[in-house]
Amino acid sequence: MANKSSMESDKRIRRIVSAKKEKRASLKGVIYDKRVSPEERFVAQLKLAAMPRTSSSTRIRNRCMVTGRARGFYRKFGISRIMLREMAGEGLIPGVHKASW
Repeated sequence: MANKSSMESDKRIRRIVSAKKEKRASLKGVIYDKRVSPEERFVAQLKLAAMPRTSSSTRIRNRCMVTGRARGFYRKFGISRIMLREMAGEGLIPGVHKASW
C-alpha cells in the first residue's frame, strides 16, 4: 500500500491539471501560432511559465486504484500488476483468466 500522502498529492495534482487545462491550451495555442506577433507569443510564454508547475499534465502519475502503487501499472485495467494477478485469479476481472498451455 502506498503512502496516503502520495495518493492525496496525486489527487490534488489531478484537480489542478483539470482546472488549468483550458488556460494552458489557449496559451500554448498562442505560442505555437506563427501568425501571432513575436511580442504576443513572448508574453504568452511568460504567462505559461508563471503558472504552477503542477498544472502540467506530465506531473500526473498513474497509480493503482486499489493499493495506490505507482509502478507496474496496467492502463487497461487501472490497477497494478500485483492486484491484476490477485483479482484475475479470483475471477473478479471479466474476460481475464490464467493462461495454461
